[in-house]
Amino acid sequence: VQLVDAGGGLVQSGGSRELSCTASGFRLDYYAVGWFRQAPGKEREGVACINSRDGTTYYADSVKGRFTISRDNAKNTAYLQMNSLKPEDTAIYYCAADFSPSMVVRSGVNEYDYWGQGTQVTVSS
Repeated sequence: VQLVDAGGGLVQSGGSRELSCTASGFRLDYYAVGWFRQAPGKEREGVACINSRDGTTYYADSVKGRFTISRDNAKNTAYLQMNSLKPEDTAIYYCAADFSPSMVVRSGVNEYDYWGQGTQVTVSS
């Protein structure tokens, strides 16, 4: 069971970036998926989450209107499209999955069992 997140890099302020999270060893269909981030010296925080049943989403206030979470179960992959990036978005971004064949949107760090290795996103001013 593995999650591989990718797509990080250096981007200028105001730019865009798409992160991907590909599952292997299990089907993502029945899993809630979340994207989290951790900046130096700060706690890991939920950024965006999506349930497994109908695509209901949650976004942190700091990213609403700029980030979009989506999933493509046929590709066993989830995505985080990040637009209008700001220097304060700089962090290591992690995807996570939790077996949850329901309408529940899970936004807490402790609600997820499987984690990707993280991908660094750096936004320059």
